[in-house]
Amino acid sequence: MTSPNELFYRIALTKIPEIGSIICKNLIAYCGSAEAVFTSSKSKLKKTPLIGEVRAEKIFNSIQQKETFEAAETEIAFIEKHQIQPLFFTDKGYPQRLLHCEDGPAMLYYKGNSNLNSEKTISIVGTRNATEYGKETTSKIISELANSGILILSGLAYGIDSMAHQAAVENNISTVGVLAHGLNKIYPEKNKNLAKQMVLNGGLLTEYTTQCNFHPGNFPERNRIVAGMSDAVLVVESDVKGGAVITANIASSYNRDVFAVPGKVSDKYSRGCNFLIKTYKATLVESSADLLYAMNWEVKEKAANAKPKQLQLVISGNEKTIYDLLLSGEKTVDTLLAESHLKAGELSATLLEMEMNDWLISLPGKRYKLRQA
Repeated sequence: MTSPNELFYRIALTKIPEIGSIICKNLIAYCGSAEAVFTSSKSKLKKTPLIGEVRAEKIFNSIQQKETFEAAETEIAFIEKHQIQPLFFTDKGYPQRLLHCEDGPAMLYYKGNSNLNSEKTISIVGTRNATEYGKETTSKIISELANSGILILSGLAYGIDSMAHQAAVENNISTVGVLAHGLNKIYPEKNKNLAKQMVLNGGLLTEYTTQCNFHPGNFPERNRIVAGMSDAVLVVESDVKGGAVITANIASSYNRDVFAVPGKVSDKYSRGCNFLIKTYKATLVESSADLLYAMNWEVKEKAANAKPKQLQLVISGNEKTIYDLLLSGEKTVDTLLAESHLKAGELSATLLEMEMNDWLISLPGKRYKLRQA
């Protein structure tokens, strides 16, 4: 459990103007803890990667100012009063998928009850100017996912985002809204009631404190969390330069799967989806079945009865090592590399060979599991 002092210094650290998420993580790695950063000398701060002399001077001056500590005290009072869970990037409850994103937030604030590390997570995004076609398609796809055990993410904005959350609530699917502001407000205000329902079966998540100014630049920053926390991003409607297409591009840079619902070539808010499909940045999706098939996701009832495939051929060597490791369940490439003691090149070649022989399945997030019978 995080000590009150360490939480205080973690929040204070994120309130220093010269520190972004990447530098914050470097400081923690170099100094050992948030509290240790505040007791470090300028010379030690200067040695931290990406800091340098000028930035070290500014950071050192900031950590001496009472405003930094007052801001942390104000935020702690707020999260204690409203039962909000602070999640630092070193905490177990922090969304582990974000750890693979270099610019993932150092600190998140969460109010809800869903597991942010759900086995299957998808973001559904789109235009604020949703058409009836977009709303109906979103509602239909989500209703068909009711028994799939998937966590639905979106940005709680007007249009497709709101429809995704609303459809999830109506079908008793966990859904989390990633906000572009602190948890002391809901924007748009029209979604206040929806947000309250989401907290009961899902939640609200943000990297912003209650004292952060709300401005348009927050939305692109918010989108990287929506993309990074997901196994896949589904774009339902968007113009070519819409925020949903930006989210899709971010997801692609994170090696996440991207899907898009096609629309009429004459419709403005189908241009973005059609563009993503046409340029091979997204896979075409018409129904939840397309999505589940592409992701190799099975409905819980079917998966529960599945058994590991019995190999028809005798395997040995590196293939046998990997097969034995995967008998206990899916693993990431990093885990397999550590547990198999193979070199990176050997592991990559072995995984490719086993996948081609239909012995295992490649999953989003560089994970693998044995193919089920």
